[in-house]
Amino acid sequence: MTFPSVSVWLSEPSTAAVDMAELAGYDTVVLDVEHGLFDLAALDWIIPQIRGRGMTAIVKVLGPERGPIQQALDFGADAVAIPHIESAEHAREVCAYAKFPPHGDRSFAGGRTSNYRGFDDAWVARQDSQTRCYPMIEDAGAFDEVDAILALDCVDGIFIGPSDLSLRRGRGAYSVTEADLDDIRTLARAANAAGKPWLLPAWSEAEQELAYEEGASTIVLAMQYGAILTGFTSTLTSFKAIAERNPR
Repeated sequence: MTFPSVSVWLSEPSTAAVDMAELAGYDTVVLDVEHGLFDLAALDWIIPQIRGRGMTAIVKVLGPERGPIQQALDFGADAVAIPHIESAEHAREVCAYAKFPPHGDRSFAGGRTSNYRGFDDAWVARQDSQTRCYPMIEDAGAFDEVDAILALDCVDGIFIGPSDLSLRRGRGAYSVTEADLDDIRTLARAANAAGKPWLLPAWSEAEQELAYEEGASTIVLAMQYGAILTGFTSTLTSFKAIAERNPR
């Protein structure tokens, strides 16, 4: 089995976090614009930094709208993950903003991606083939229509959103139950059958094992805030153990 890409998830822009991810051996960075602290100015410098490190930059955009999708790609993102896709028809409309005509409806910007020059048909073809569009499957309607979503030309794969999917499938807060894992497995197998990649944020061992066994293309293993909290907690726990062994 091919070893998957491994990713960290950033909620705020940090050159140090990107540097440490690369030093640790990660090859991909997910930037959570939807729930994080990224503005356009931050995306303008952190995306080139990620790519300059030889890593892949996936931007989870603000919402299923033309502006956020095109801006992320214009800044040089390798891929966009688009939240809150509701159905195959919604995916057809929204994911089109990530591809140029005739495959979609993306607008040209003469900036970083075209070396601040004009463009030709070969450049359009490279952009459409090299930049990836991943609708997020986190809505009950999208779950039900995942095969139709995967069949769209403007869709390169899917990014699974387990937390929202659990809420919207009536299970309440996501807790990595068997039903949660079954949903992930169903989506994974749909993507595999379509011959398209799928991506998963996998914080627990159960999620990571499923993602690896089912052939995820990219597994997001660490979240910026969670990793910091784990480090702080581990250090304090170790110190408390020292104190308990050596009471004053």
